[in-house]
Amino acid sequence: VCRSNKSPWVCLTCSSVHCGRYVNGHAKKHYEDAQISMTNHKKTEKQEKVQHTVCMDCSSYSTYCYRCDDFVVNDTKLGLVQKVREHLQNLENSAFTSDRHRKRKLLENSSLNSKLLKVNGSTTALCATGLRNLGNTCFMNAILQSLSNIQQFCCYFKELPAVELRNGKTAGRRTYHTRSQGDNNVSLVEEFRKTLCALWQGSQTAFSPESLFYVVWKIMPNFRGYQQQDAHEFMRYLLDHLHLELQGGFNGVPRSVILQENANLSASNKCCINGASTVVTAIFGGILQNEVNCLICGTESRKFDPFLDLSLDIPSQFRNKRTKNQESGPMCTLRDCLRSFTDLEELDETELYMCHKCKKKQKSTKKFWIQKLPKVLCLHLKRFHWTAYLRNKVDTYVEFPLRGLDMKCYLLEPENSGPDSCLYDLVAVVVHHGSGVGSGHYTAYAAHEGRWFHFNDSTVTLTDEETVGKAKAYILFYVERQAKPGAEKL
Repeated sequence: VCRSNKSPWVCLTCSSVHCGRYVNGHAKKHYEDAQISMTNHKKTEKQEKVQHTVCMDCSSYSTYCYRCDDFVVNDTKLGLVQKVREHLQNLENSAFTSDRHRKRKLLENSSLNSKLLKVNGSTTALCATGLRNLGNTCFMNAILQSLSNIQQFCCYFKELPAVELRNGKTAGRRTYHTRSQGDNNVSLVEEFRKTLCALWQGSQTAFSPESLFYVVWKIMPNFRGYQQQDAHEFMRYLLDHLHLELQGGFNGVPRSVILQENANLSASNKCCINGASTVVTAIFGGILQNEVNCLICGTESRKFDPFLDLSLDIPSQFRNKRTKNQESGPMCTLRDCLRSFTDLEELDETELYMCHKCKKKQKSTKKFWIQKLPKVLCLHLKRFHWTAYLRNKVDTYVEFPLRGLDMKCYLLEPENSGPDSCLYDLVAVVVHHGSGVGSGHYTAYAAHEGRWFHFNDSTVTLTDEETVGKAKAYILFYVERQAKPGAEKL
């Protein structure tokens, strides 16, 4: 209808192709029009049972039911959905093989035209590059786009030297991995570096992170396969493995040189997780103080725990799903979640504390203080929780500030901090769309050079602060506000 080539969805009932809801929403309108026409005809009982309008994303091959308003995992008894998926893949592969050079030229020409935006009356280049979905890899794409907009973190990797993996016949020249290769000589840091370099250079509309995904498969077995994964779990695994690899040195750069660079970058950083400090701990690393008090004898136990992110519960009083008909009562805010995390709480019977003075497990209280704040504060809202046999999603909207998040009241020693040293500004938000952790879709919002962008796999669109503020955040990335030059610290 709109002649868009972005986010094509094919209706599995009538085979017509329309754009997705993040373009102009014609696939959804097609469903709504079909429902109207259905009401004008007398339906048999059998037709009512099977009337589910299912469509397929022609890029990621995931299926979605508009009637259920969720992604579909199962197939028909005859495996018809998989047959359509294989047919689309064959079409794409044959088209790519026969017209590779023609498509490349068209993409180069069209990308220059399609990436021009009008900002304040003048035309400017979009520069943003999307990440292609390799089969339910939106969880990875959302995290990569978020990290690519954290300048201190991103610049460190982009400035690293390119790696040349030497192995037999390929010695002396760079090797680009694919998942079909059985090469064990892989570097997560190098593939992560190449992916970051491909973003924000404006030379293409979408980049395929296939080489990075291959390395993820090799070193993170949890993420093998094409099922939907948890974006927060992936982020933790990614940061942990980057941290470990950077400690060992890579690309012929001696370990001592890497550690010296890390030491220079984080001279004041005392947060070391699993060994020496790296750019990961220097940027994301903070320290918690965990206080446990025995309620019988009053003995206090203190423990310091390093962290890369804070996982916050959404308080139970806000967990009922908010709908248009259920807007009464207070709105949940990020401050409510932080307060719930740091407030004094009494441990229940299943978490009795082993008191060293009483020599047995006793009832106790627990409280968290932040002993050291990180440069980038990553806050994960616990939207998925287990109830009996199911993992449900908490769909509550949590209000969060786009700038000026003040963390001073959660500090162990706030008097030692300057007036502006505890203020954080939002740089990226990861959002989960859908009802379950094993289904749904991930997108990300991120700020780049004063403008907000929405990253939906290969599609990148310019957006505004109001839209970002309405998002049901899953992961929030806040960057420490830099002190103004010449400003004196109290």
